[in-house]
Amino acid sequence: MSSTKKLAAASLAAALGVSTLAACGGKSDSGSKSDGGTRSKTVTLVSHDSFAASDAVLKEFTAQTGYTVKVLKSGDAGAALNQEILTKGSPRGDVFFGVDNTLLSRALDHGIFTPYQAKGLDRVAADAQLDKDKHRVTPIDTGEICVNYDKKYFADKKLTPPSSFDDLIKPEYKNLLVTENVATSSPGLGFLLGSVAKYGDDGWQDYWKKLKANGVKVDDGWEQAYNQDFSGSAGGKKAKAERPLVVSYASSPPAEVVFAKPQPTEAPTAVATGTCFRQTEFAGLLKGAKNEAGGKALLDFLITKKFQEDMPLNMFVNPVVKDAALPEAFTRFGAASTEKHDVAPDKISKNREQWVKTWSSLVLK
Repeated sequence: MSSTKKLAAASLAAALGVSTLAACGGKSDSGSKSDGGTRSKTVTLVSHDSFAASDAVLKEFTAQTGYTVKVLKSGDAGAALNQEILTKGSPRGDVFFGVDNTLLSRALDHGIFTPYQAKGLDRVAADAQLDKDKHRVTPIDTGEICVNYDKKYFADKKLTPPSSFDDLIKPEYKNLLVTENVATSSPGLGFLLGSVAKYGDDGWQDYWKKLKANGVKVDDGWEQAYNQDFSGSAGGKKAKAERPLVVSYASSPPAEVVFAKPQPTEAPTAVATGTCFRQTEFAGLLKGAKNEAGGKALLDFLITKKFQEDMPLNMFVNPVVKDAALPEAFTRFGAASTEKHDVAPDKISKNREQWVKTWSSLVLK
């Protein structure tokens, strides 16, 4: 379950016939001698498949520290985390990137991280620091899962687009929404968690019954929902899709512009800003890391302004550092949520499995 937007952006680029290139690591040069002793010059970052950074930024880290970054991609976020839990104490790398607030308690409960307070943490937004007392993980980025809508569809129909969870169950939006299976999709799970935050433990089930009665369609994953069934996306247009509402990301409208050739002056899609669930991704120093010094240096670098400003157009996520500027594509075509829908990581950890089972019985049967 990847919680970044890079794979979605890459799929969107492919739908537009555009190639993307993202630097994901450098050459390995471990075991070299430095300062009279043996010290690895390689720091290994274990990550889900969506990690990406520019060559220039990774080279700057090497120039500053002497360490070369090697990225070990390990599938989606859930699979990558599972491997680190299984190898606890003898990790495959030095730093783990990509555990988000839907999986955070699981990672912390298994004790796979060595506490470390990264330099510059005081510049990170306070609401992103979900482990601020123990510093077992460092916040790196945030993103929002939200309903996106096809602007042309609603303009042509002279219909006001939905803006909230409540709107989606109204008769005028019947048979318009496509979402993803919460058991197999990160955005699908995020949308479910948003409804839990909105309606509470006793109300979200009734909401989903109404959403089902209003004709919501469920696809296995984001790729099918966004690029095949959503009429507003480049892929959806080619597929002659019929659903003008989809669960995707707040960064999807900027991506539609960035990857289009030629680039339009307006995004073809927009965000229902009252339907968003925020994800925060973290990185941590793995317990038993062979290059602990290099791992600490990398964690420091991940929250520098240089790296934070490199992220948006590589992973289509938002910086957590207060002084990091967003690219024009984000500020011009993106949108911020108008309602706060959060669920505490420990509550997610305690209830996630049962919520998924209950959702499946309500919606899929």
